[in-house]
Amino acid sequence: MNRNEPTRIIQASALYDLVVTAPFATPWTAGWLLEKLHHLHVVLALPGAAPPEFGPMHLFFVSLMGTIVTVWSVLRLWKPEPSLGAADTVGRAGFSLWMAVAFASGQTGILAIMLAMELTWFFVQGSAILQWWRRHHAHAPRSQTA
Repeated sequence: MNRNEPTRIIQASALYDLVVTAPFATPWTAGWLLEKLHHLHVVLALPGAAPPEFGPMHLFFVSLMGTIVTVWSVLRLWKPEPSLGAADTVGRAGFSLWMAVAFASGQTGILAIMLAMELTWFFVQGSAILQWWRRHHAHAPRSQTA
């Protein structure tokens, strides 16, 4: 892995998040996308419960999540630092856990696809950050003990 690879991976991860999450950043686009996901679930006869119809309060909370992840994505595109990539990797572990819990409790099969993508980025970015950290700390001066 060359020196720029963690940066490219962090930016690619951020770009993926931006594309996937930006539509959730407003109540109007989130409502439209959730309707499309409901339709996709029904047309493909996926296992689990179809995404429900969301009211204004649901869309408010969805849009809060969409807004913060969109901002977080732009920050990582702008400053693709290993510390931000590490924080994002931890966040992906949490997102993956909640997706797995929802899927296991009978929610739409669409979550399986989302979970697969989230875990892919968790492992790709996490591996790049871990390799960067090992290389960075292997060259750091060791403290001397008396």
